[in-house]
Amino acid sequence: MTTTFAIDHDFLLDGRPFKILSGAIHYFRVHPAAWYHSLYNLKALGFNTVETYVPWNLHEPREGEFDFTGMLAVQKFLAMAQGLGLYAIVRPAPYICAEWEFGGLPAWLLPKQVRLRTNDPRYLEAIDQYYAHLMPELVAHQVTHGGNILMMQVENEYGSYGEDHAYLKALRALMRKHGVDVPLFTADGPWPAALNAGSLIDEGVLATGNFGSAAAHNFARLAAFHHAHGRDWPLMCMEFWDGWFSRWGEPVVRRAPADTAAALREVINRGSVNLYMFHGGTNFGFMNGTSARLAHDLPQVTSYDYDAPLNEQGNPTPKYFAIQQMVHEVMPLLPQKAPLVKATLPPGGAKLTAKVSLLEVLDQLAAPISAAYPQPQEALGQTVGYTLYRAHPLIAGTDKGEPAGLRVIDARDRVQVFLDRQPVGTQYQEAIGAPLPLPAAAGRHQLDLLVENMGRVNYGPKLGAITQQKGIRTGVMVDLHFITGFTQYVLDLKRASQVAFTKAWRAGEPGFYRYQFELAEPLDTYLDTRGFGKGVMLVNGVNVGRFWDRGPTLSLYVPAGMLHQGVNEVIVFETEGRFQEELHRVDHPIYEGTGKKEE
Repeated sequence: MTTTFAIDHDFLLDGRPFKILSGAIHYFRVHPAAWYHSLYNLKALGFNTVETYVPWNLHEPREGEFDFTGMLAVQKFLAMAQGLGLYAIVRPAPYICAEWEFGGLPAWLLPKQVRLRTNDPRYLEAIDQYYAHLMPELVAHQVTHGGNILMMQVENEYGSYGEDHAYLKALRALMRKHGVDVPLFTADGPWPAALNAGSLIDEGVLATGNFGSAAAHNFARLAAFHHAHGRDWPLMCMEFWDGWFSRWGEPVVRRAPADTAAALREVINRGSVNLYMFHGGTNFGFMNGTSARLAHDLPQVTSYDYDAPLNEQGNPTPKYFAIQQMVHEVMPLLPQKAPLVKATLPPGGAKLTAKVSLLEVLDQLAAPISAAYPQPQEALGQTVGYTLYRAHPLIAGTDKGEPAGLRVIDARDRVQVFLDRQPVGTQYQEAIGAPLPLPAAAGRHQLDLLVENMGRVNYGPKLGAITQQKGIRTGVMVDLHFITGFTQYVLDLKRASQVAFTKAWRAGEPGFYRYQFELAEPLDTYLDTRGFGKGVMLVNGVNVGRFWDRGPTLSLYVPAGMLHQGVNEVIVFETEGRFQEELHRVDHPIYEGTGKKEE
């Protein structure tokens, strides 16, 4: 029998008032082997709905190539939720924010020079093609088709970006064209300017609000907006911020469990809610977002723990139990259960078995691409990660007889410079373009520049800016002129386990380090990154994320689903020439300055 869901004075499920108690779990941030664990714990909390974003840049990583398998099998995630008795809210907006690389937008849009998040026909055409493949994965799971999706989002916090209502109407039309027939909603900051700019309330699209406190005040503003447009709709906080994200070089953000539960009590006493996040999970690979700033954008860490009710691993925290107790006090008849708790491997170690310098194995990681001038990553068909640019400039003295200087013009985000395989310097956004002295004698020399894309912004006006194109965008100068004759290497770290570790390793260079350990039974673990500088770690060929000695996180979470019985391999790609003879596994996350589990 098909369930009915409607929006009237209340949310109506099969004609009866229904309070949505939802929690956000992003299927793409949690290993599929752990989906059941997280969804069960949401149900055990007493909640009835799961919410998830849908990341365009993972489902269509290259234009016209689509993936809905493994960690991207959204249809399996929804079916599992339904099996546990959970309804679903899906947010397939082309832009999701989510502290996710480029807010979920695919970087291959950048060379097309489309105007993102607008009524630009070229942008809408790309969304149309994407929805033609995405929506068949979702449509059958709508409550109107016997599934569990109650409603879907048109766009995400658009009132904090633009006011192009023709664009919003076009998105709504595309969703309907591709089979979405459940109610639609928008989510914005609950103040008049954002609601007016970002909603389609006059088109019958539910307006919801995002906030983490002051429920009475924020719901009053949302209700006033509804009433001003002749709507008597239910109130919903689509993102109740129960924690926050963390950035490199800043303290981990925490919110006290009692404060969270008290603020949440105000919300559910008045309306419906979606916890953002219920289980944050992990920004595996290069998928961390970046906070936009005027001079220096601030990349976020690999862990998306978010100080949520479930920690990064998916186990309940004191915040979980504080919320569960509060919910029981407000709704004592609501069924609740004890949550599941996953085991973790005991501490252990893995000895270094081999190491090799990056510059020795370049040809095994990428096919060389020649060009007169260096090209940005996107022009090379690359969207994330590292690019190495090589040239052989003629270096001579300046007109004053001084050593020549080098300048990298217009590059993002981090550049390491080597001359004849000797380090010259490292520059970040605010310093790129400043001269670096070249100590070499006159003559031709090998110049290598390793450029790291540290993540694109996920929020704000920089989304479509030229700064979000990565790599070297203009060129490299020696003395006062641009040099030519570049060979470019788009590093494919998926090939790391196949590189020839028999080749040379040189101190001070970026390199690969191989470790192995044997397991009788795979369980969750954490890799201790202390002693390494900066880079990524690959476990059995899968990039589990970035590490950086800047902190605040000094470990990387590895889910059991990425491990197997027998010998497991970890390849560390490290850019600073720092490594450890033994890679340590620990049973808890490590935070800067402690070495212990944060209480």
